[in-house]
Amino acid sequence: MGNQFASSADLEEKQVTFSQLSEHCWAFTAEGDPNTGVIIGDDAVMIIDATATPIMAQQVIRRVRELTDKPIKYVVLSHYHAVRVLGASGYRAEGLEQIIASKDTYDLIVERGAQDMASEIGRFPRLFRGVESVPGLTWPTLAFQGEMRLWLGSLELHIMQLGRGHTKGDTVVWVPAEAVLYSGDLVEYDAACYTGDAYLADWPRTLDRLAELNAKKLIPGRGPALESPEKINEGIAYTRDFVSTLFNSAREAVAQGMNLKQTMAHARKAMDPKFDQVFIYEHCLPFDVTRAHDEASGIRDPRIWTAERDQQMWHGLQAD
Repeated sequence: MGNQFASSADLEEKQVTFSQLSEHCWAFTAEGDPNTGVIIGDDAVMIIDATATPIMAQQVIRRVRELTDKPIKYVVLSHYHAVRVLGASGYRAEGLEQIIASKDTYDLIVERGAQDMASEIGRFPRLFRGVESVPGLTWPTLAFQGEMRLWLGSLELHIMQLGRGHTKGDTVVWVPAEAVLYSGDLVEYDAACYTGDAYLADWPRTLDRLAELNAKKLIPGRGPALESPEKINEGIAYTRDFVSTLFNSAREAVAQGMNLKQTMAHARKAMDPKFDQVFIYEHCLPFDVTRAHDEASGIRDPRIWTAERDQQMWHGLQAD
């Protein structure tokens, strides 16, 4: 690793794909960047994950406006990470009425939203270009526990927590009439899983519950839309393998008394052959191994990342 985060060298613009998945559901994807979901109902539009900045949100808005002039009334936050939520203010001029999140996500914003914002802005210079357009933290206006249902005219949507995984507040949006699922970062495909704030022991069980929905199409947190049950099974299996390989490696390392740097080397032996070619792998792995080492050591809840802690971890893994 160099002296800067691996993502600091990620300055190349990504190819955007805006694809229709069903009568009402669309996916905005960009080669491993965070995905955004779009649902166009009878009378309004819902956005799932709001991008990193209001300026970046304009890219999504332009695509939506090519299809409809209906108000964008709802933004759903799949979790609290800044790269997903700080663009929400960009939708205010489009008819935004509610920013929806789980109560757990709301609580995480209260506890660590400011620290996470500073941390992520430091990690992702390309995604946070135009960060001066961010007015501050994104605060949900409607928080739910467990599950809520919402109608866009006649289209029923289920907004649900299926369990802990990427964070404790992970939220999915399920469109039962069209069997389309927006998973947030509970599922990734062709991209590394960021697990710095994860519950690694819980994540596979949450994937089991997600699989029980029997979706026909799924939009992962990163990577291309999965447009068949076979591809969805691949995405779930890929995510499970990433999380399990990481956590098993960390448990082995902790059992052998390895420190963090030794745990990184041990994890790479299992992780690199499988995953070193996927998007954001080198950026995620130090954060992933740090959290996996913590959880394997008995630290149940993720520690708060700050810009200072980011640097300490990154440089500590490079020290002789």
